[in-house]
Amino acid sequence: MTPEPDSEFEATYAAGLTRELPEPALPAGRTAVVSAAPAETFALKGCLLTPEGPVERGYITVGEGTAIQAISTRKPRAVPVHDTGGGVILPGLIDLHGHPEFNVFAAWEPPRQFINRYAWRGSEIYRELVRRPQDRLMAALPPQTQLRYAEIRALVGGVTAIQGTSERVERLEEESLVRNVDRWIFGRHRARAMIDLPDEGERDFPRLQRILDEIDAGAVDAFYVHLAEGRRDNQRSVEEWDRLLRTNALTKATVVIHGTALGREQLGALRDAGAKLVWSPQSNLRLYGETTLAADALDLGLKVGFGADWLPTGSQSLLHELRVARRELSRQGAEPPARRLVEMVTSDAAEIAGLGQELGRLEAGRPADLVVLERRLDDPYENVLDADPAWVQLVMIDGDMPYGRADWLEVLADPGDRERLEPLIAWGKRMMLDTSYTAVPATGEQPPLELLREQLIAVYPQVGPIFA
Repeated sequence: MTPEPDSEFEATYAAGLTRELPEPALPAGRTAVVSAAPAETFALKGCLLTPEGPVERGYITVGEGTAIQAISTRKPRAVPVHDTGGGVILPGLIDLHGHPEFNVFAAWEPPRQFINRYAWRGSEIYRELVRRPQDRLMAALPPQTQLRYAEIRALVGGVTAIQGTSERVERLEEESLVRNVDRWIFGRHRARAMIDLPDEGERDFPRLQRILDEIDAGAVDAFYVHLAEGRRDNQRSVEEWDRLLRTNALTKATVVIHGTALGREQLGALRDAGAKLVWSPQSNLRLYGETTLAADALDLGLKVGFGADWLPTGSQSLLHELRVARRELSRQGAEPPARRLVEMVTSDAAEIAGLGQELGRLEAGRPADLVVLERRLDDPYENVLDADPAWVQLVMIDGDMPYGRADWLEVLADPGDRERLEPLIAWGKRMMLDTSYTAVPATGEQPPLELLREQLIAVYPQVGPIFA
């Protein structure tokens, strides 16, 4: 049995993603012009990572509306072309596991390792460094403050969609600064999430039953659940697999987060059921000293995505997480091609999220969610794997530009929107950020990064930097 949380904060952590969301009336797609829009239809020239492979000196046309208009090897006529200087243009990155509100903290390296997630959640060092500061932030500030700061951190790292936003953020009527794959997205809500999988008789078991009924009815595409998060020699972690089977929660929509205690046979059973896996190696290795048998998962053909988890023990960005994953896969005896790893944060991630028809690929007619990276390596896929957030030149969501180089946005952005662009220095580069951007019209004014920092530091001076 999962122990009852011992404080208001633990209740929020343990149940933060389990509450059933109401179904407000929300029109499909965007209903009005939002900020960061381009001044006119234009094309970006660079190396395009398309489903068919890299297109050197390719052109991707975006502009009025929200979709990619065309992809071509020929210079488009009648529209201005912005040359990225050979930049690598790829779909926006998709981070499939996180706890964004905790990403205001600095990285935390535990003084010891733990046997499972229940052990560190109950430790005094965790209470002192993470839980009590979070209690203070929760009491002093609206939850949107922490979320928006975390969304900026994701955005500047090339991420255009995240998973894991807490139930405390009642933002059902808009789609926020980056897309939230398990909340409202593209005018629908077809994903559910739980942290601790409940057993029969536990508080959240009726909620689990409703989710499973929705999956059976075809109303849910992805069900995210933390499972077997601990060492493989820890019986409590291993037994969570039996709970998954006992509660009939192993379905084609099931997305297992972590799965560090699962063996090869169990990973094969996930594949056979049509379930998927999300891997967060950095956080696993810091907390438990070991991580998921990801090489076995890939060898078995199980669909695998990545999540940077949360900043206290995870990576600074999804790009950093990719580096950790590649090293760990090599240690486990696997050397997947660079393209395969890039697909795990783009097209594969979109399919895991049930959003394969909208996200994860550069194709005409799809939403213009993309990122432009500096080109430093000949192989464009290796260029992505070697990149960090300092290489990000431009991020586009739905055809709009919430983050990018100042000299680019001064040319590309609509003059009426430029006053909303916040100038900043990121890793020595002049960049611009639009915190007012939302995928659908916002319900209120969004504070700039400068004010967010002020508000957070007033309560918790040790707030982790974004441009570290």
